[in-house]
Amino acid sequence: MQKRTKLIIVLLLPIQIIGLRVLRNFPEFIENYYSNGLYPILSKTARYLFGWVPFSVGDIFYLLLGVTALRWVYKNFSRIKTKPAGFFLDIAAALSVIYFMFNILWGFNYYRLPLYKSLHLDTQYTTEELIQTTKRFIAKSNEMHRQLGYPDSVKIDLPYSQKEIMERSINGYKNLEKIHPFFSYSPASIKKSTWSLLLTYMGYSGYYNPFSGEAQVNSLIKNYKFPVVSCHEQAHQIGYAAENEANFIATLATLQNDDNFIKYSGYIFALRYLVNEIARRDRDKYEELLTTINPGILASYKEMRDFWKSYANPFENISKAFWDTFLKANNQSKGLMSYSYMVALVVNYYEDKPL
Repeated sequence: MQKRTKLIIVLLLPIQIIGLRVLRNFPEFIENYYSNGLYPILSKTARYLFGWVPFSVGDIFYLLLGVTALRWVYKNFSRIKTKPAGFFLDIAAALSVIYFMFNILWGFNYYRLPLYKSLHLDTQYTTEELIQTTKRFIAKSNEMHRQLGYPDSVKIDLPYSQKEIMERSINGYKNLEKIHPFFSYSPASIKKSTWSLLLTYMGYSGYYNPFSGEAQVNSLIKNYKFPVVSCHEQAHQIGYAAENEANFIATLATLQNDDNFIKYSGYIFALRYLVNEIARRDRDKYEELLTTINPGILASYKEMRDFWKSYANPFENISKAFWDTFLKANNQSKGLMSYSYMVALVVNYYEDKPL
């Protein structure tokens, strides 16, 4: 590649950054022409291309990309002393191309219209409304626990393989599409990540690969959480980049599933967010409500906490700090803390709807 061409590509990087800052002021434009225009075509094409492959193409892609990058640095490291400008020009040009591809293939979704506007929901709620919604979720979760035939004190493990759970998760989206057509999900491309152990040490349950269009689920996470994580990553596939919105869509998709075990996982997933929000607002009320939740449900929560605790390491903190910065740079001003917005969506969505 000619030096002049590389320089032009590098100069396009700040232009891209400035352009994104301008675009964030026009979410309706992104919603209409990208998220509901270009992106579905790109996303479906990727899923048709790679969805049928039994292993994660994206994981292999990242491996090859990493090896290629390390090999290039090794072969060109001496240029830092002899031709430093050329060395860093090459790196900046590569970053500019990757940044462009990321945004075209998926990143613009960070700037789409907020989900609460598409669903015509309020984002504010009182503590009393939170408590009432939480009580409803407690009652329904306890009811589902017993309906599945388990004593209150017994932790429920889903009687399916991970592959079966991923296959069954699609049913929830089919039912959800009948209520909200913009949650249409087809074709499917959901897989277990080849790098699940690495994901676990980084503290993640799954991830979406924007370059291959594959939803990746950490195969080491506990059974009860697997349906929700699958649906969460599928929400990313259909263009909902914000983590809080993907969590909410995962709740809707699991609760709309015809399978009661999948539904149960969705109820106790949402319930955990609700009770945690009450704990932040009213500790005494939190302690009171905790006693009304079936011990078997609390055992599932503890199992998940113990799982993450067993893999705790300094690298996880670095990884989470990076991800927090990434989210803030991509129109999620509260970073990882923005996950709590999911509670506002649950409270306001189910205010006038049966569970």
